[in-house]
Amino acid sequence: MSPSFKTIDLFAGPGGLAEGFSSLRDGSGRRLFDIALSVEKEPSAFATLRMRAFTRQFEQLPDSYHDYVSGRISRDELISRHPEEWGEAVRETAMLELGSDSARQWLDPVLARIRQDAGDNTVVIGGPPCQAYSLVGRARNRGIAGYDAATDHRHFLYREYIRILEQLRPVAFVMENVKGMLSAKVGGVGMIDQILSDLRAAGGEPDSYLLIPLVDDARGGMPGILIRSEDFGIPQCRHRVILVGIRKDIFERRGLGSRELPTLRPAPARATVKNVLEGMPSLRSGLSRTADTPEAWRDAAIVAFRKAASACNSDGPWLAEVSRKLAAYAKGLREQDNLPPRSSTAPAPILDNRLSAWLVDPRLPMLPNHESRGHMPGDLARYAFAAAFAEVFDRSPKADEFPKDLAPDHRNWESGKFADRFRVQTWKAPSTTVTSHISKDGHYFIHPDPAQCRSLTVREAARLQTFPDNYFFEGNRTQQYVQVGNAVPPLLARQIAELLAELLDPGR
Repeated sequence: MSPSFKTIDLFAGPGGLAEGFSSLRDGSGRRLFDIALSVEKEPSAFATLRMRAFTRQFEQLPDSYHDYVSGRISRDELISRHPEEWGEAVRETAMLELGSDSARQWLDPVLARIRQDAGDNTVVIGGPPCQAYSLVGRARNRGIAGYDAATDHRHFLYREYIRILEQLRPVAFVMENVKGMLSAKVGGVGMIDQILSDLRAAGGEPDSYLLIPLVDDARGGMPGILIRSEDFGIPQCRHRVILVGIRKDIFERRGLGSRELPTLRPAPARATVKNVLEGMPSLRSGLSRTADTPEAWRDAAIVAFRKAASACNSDGPWLAEVSRKLAAYAKGLREQDNLPPRSSTAPAPILDNRLSAWLVDPRLPMLPNHESRGHMPGDLARYAFAAAFAEVFDRSPKADEFPKDLAPDHRNWESGKFADRFRVQTWKAPSTTVTSHISKDGHYFIHPDPAQCRSLTVREAARLQTFPDNYFFEGNRTQQYVQVGNAVPPLLARQIAELLAELLDPGR
C-alpha cells in the first residue's frame, strides 16, 4: 500500500494547492496527501479555506452544502447539521499571521504533534506572499519615499516557511511564488540564490534537501522551476516559480539518483477560454454611478456600441469590419426582447472532457459566484470595441490600436506603459494570468462576447484557475476576486501531487 502523507499547507489562501493535493487517492480511495493543517491570515480567504476543509470530510457532498451554496440555508444551519465534520474542519485550519510570535506559540506544538503522529510521512506545501517579488509590487515600492527592501518583512516571509521545514523535516516540500522572484534583489543581491540555498539547508546541513525540476525546460534562467500552466492543460497563461524539494536521505533511499527523474507531462493540446467559458449563462454588465435597470443598461450599451462603431470609422478603413460588427450588436440589442440578467445560477456544461471531469459537479443544482459587476458607462464602449476587435483579429487590441475617440483621459495612455490597459480574453487561446488585480477593475479581464459588454465574473475567473464549480468563495465580491487571483490552479497542483507521489513511492 502506498504511504499517506500528512500535509501542511502554509500561506494557503483559499486552498488551491490543498485542493489539488487532497484530490489524489490510491486504489482503495485513501487520500495520498491528507491535509493535516492549512494556515491563512486573511479572514475571507480563511473562511473559504475552512469551508473547503469541511467539504473534504464527506465522500459525497451532502445536499445541505448545496443548499448553503444556493443561499437556502445559513452557514450556522449548515454547521448545526454536521457538527462532527465541522469540528474536523476547525482542527485542520488556523487563521494565523505566519512569522508573528503569537502564530509560532500556537503553531509549534501543533507541528510537533503532527510530526510525532506521522513520523517521516509529512509534506509541506505553500506559497509565501509575493507582493515584494512581483514586478507590479516592486514598481509600486519604488514609488514609496524612503522604501528600503532590506527592511520589508515581506521579502523574508519565506524564512518562516523554512523555519517550519527545519522543525518538521518533511520528506518533501512544494513552494510556489511569482516569476518576479527570479529577478528580485535586496541590497543588490539576488533573492533567488539565497532562497534556494536556504531551502537546500532546511534539514540542518547544506544539502539536506535536493531540489527536483518539475519541467524539462531551462527558460527563465533556472532550469526546471519556471512552470507555464498553459502547457499542462490549464486554460490560462500563468507562469510561476514552483520549487520542489525531497529530503536527501529519502532521495537516496528511494534510489532516485540512479534513474531519470520524471517531470510534469505536457497536455496534448492547450486548453482555451472557450473550453471553460463558452457554455456559461450570458450576463449583462451592471451600470455603476447611475441607475442600473435592464432598460437603462440596454440604452447605455446601444450608445456604447454606436460610439465604438463611429470611432472605428473615424480611424480609417482598417477597422471597418470591427465597426460593422459593433453596429450589428447595437441593432441586435435594440431588437432583443429578453435581456440577460446580471447574475445566474444555472449550471454550465464544459465540452472538454478532461476539464469537465475536474470542474463540473453533476449533483450541483446551481453555479455559485456568477454575478457581473458594474462598469462606468464610458467604459462600455471600450469593452465593446476590444471584444469586437478580438472577434475580427483573434487577439486583444493594444492601446495604440484603439480609435482616438475611445482613448481614456489618462496621461499615461500613449506612454507605452499601459499598452494592455483594456485587454479582452480571446476564445481560442488560454487567458492571460488571472491576478488579484481583477478585484480592482475589469479592464484587463474583458469577456470575449461583445454582446455581454462586461468583465469576467468570479466564477469565470475561478474556472480559468480550475477551481471546481462546487468550490464556494466566501466574502464580498472584491474579496472573492482577490482569493481567486492569488491562488495556485488546483488542477496544476493535482499534477504536481501526482509527480511527487511517483517520486516518493516509485513502486506505485
